[in-house]
Amino acid sequence: MAIIENIETFAVKTALGYLDKDPEKNLTKLMDWFDRFDRKGTLEVERKAIRKVIEDKDSNWYQLIISLWKDIDPGVRNRLFENFIINGCLLGYQRQVENKEKYNCNIPWAILLDPTSACNLHCTGCWAAEYGNHMNLTYEEMDDIVRQGVELGTYVYLFTGGEPLVRKKDIIRLCEEHPDCVFSTFTNGTLIDEAFAGEMLRVKNFMPAISIEGFEEATDSRRGNGTYQKIIRAMNILKEKKLPFGISCCYTSANAEVIGSEEYFDQMVEMGAKFAWFFTYMPVGKGAVTELMATAKQREMMYHKIREYRRTKPLFTVDFWNDGEYVGGCIAGGRSYLHINANGDIEPCAFVHYSDSNIREKTLLEAYRSPLFMGYHDHQPWNENMLRPCPVLDNPGRLTEIVEKSGAKSTDYQNLESAKEFSDKCVATAEKWAPVADRLWKENGKQVSEGKCAACGKCASSGGVSD
Repeated sequence: MAIIENIETFAVKTALGYLDKDPEKNLTKLMDWFDRFDRKGTLEVERKAIRKVIEDKDSNWYQLIISLWKDIDPGVRNRLFENFIINGCLLGYQRQVENKEKYNCNIPWAILLDPTSACNLHCTGCWAAEYGNHMNLTYEEMDDIVRQGVELGTYVYLFTGGEPLVRKKDIIRLCEEHPDCVFSTFTNGTLIDEAFAGEMLRVKNFMPAISIEGFEEATDSRRGNGTYQKIIRAMNILKEKKLPFGISCCYTSANAEVIGSEEYFDQMVEMGAKFAWFFTYMPVGKGAVTELMATAKQREMMYHKIREYRRTKPLFTVDFWNDGEYVGGCIAGGRSYLHINANGDIEPCAFVHYSDSNIREKTLLEAYRSPLFMGYHDHQPWNENMLRPCPVLDNPGRLTEIVEKSGAKSTDYQNLESAKEFSDKCVATAEKWAPVADRLWKENGKQVSEGKCAACGKCASSGGVSD
């Protein structure tokens, strides 16, 4: 196996080097290489989609791909591509599948972890804003998480918080220690300066996703006066140094129309963003502002807008609530990802603050086989309609059942909230979304499930549910 992996690594590096010489001419050649080394066909659907894109030179996707060669430092681009393609998508994914079968549990493709609970901002509606600098993972603990994860096949690590860049030195150190992994962070962007950008350029395997709530008024109203201009300055620094970055957008009842606007998308593309993660507001914690939850009408608007822009804008987008049809529903609980907070608690999701395992007491594998995570493993998907993927926001009560049966405890740092209290806040929203989601699923969603699911390459006959 080691010999095969070394051959594949050499082949992909050779292909990327060849592509550097003339990307527009040699894109097809790269796909030929990729086809040859996806031996088990685990990425057949993705490969076909990419090949279709590169054959249409007028498409927005082709423009995005070419921009990665024009706008990004070659060393950074190739390191990230090698780590993502070879480790994250080929070798790592194959190892995950093997371990899932061996241990009969979920093995995540990515791990989110909080280096700290501290944050330099105090954003409205953010549970982390209430925590303060109370909890921190040590560097040694984060390093051990990565080492355990890689052994099981996980090569992608994303930092959340708090504000992760409060620990920027330790993050860079992790990038140095694990040059075969991809590291990213959800950040407010205000701590990105010339010096840190220089470190990113040096290690080559780190890229940020900057949180931004729309334009200046909306961003500053939630994150504080002057925040928007600090974000723009950070983006300008990254763009000037040819460093890849994306944006992270939380759409709420107050900003959904702005975030879903063409003007907003165009500005983010102009600023240099290459990807965008979209989340909907979750009422996490007893102090959550439930009025900020997006309405069913707004969520449907985002459903249509993001799909429209995927056909027209050179920006890679993921909507973690409305894209369930492409990944077989909920991806939490280790199915594709999980979350480790700054106290070491291993949680199914960044929005689900309940745990029955801690990294200071259990290995990652022991946590994956714990009652809470096995509850996710045994019951996903939570709904046959992949546009209702979440066990809280879309199916309130499902999380409550799993948490109570497993004996998992609230991991909120200040005000303990039961799973039932959390879920009950979502009942009215779920009831209003259900008929909309059912209509959309009947009209559009099942078309996806007639082909192969992007989550597993199979499930053509299971309504988009991976097995």
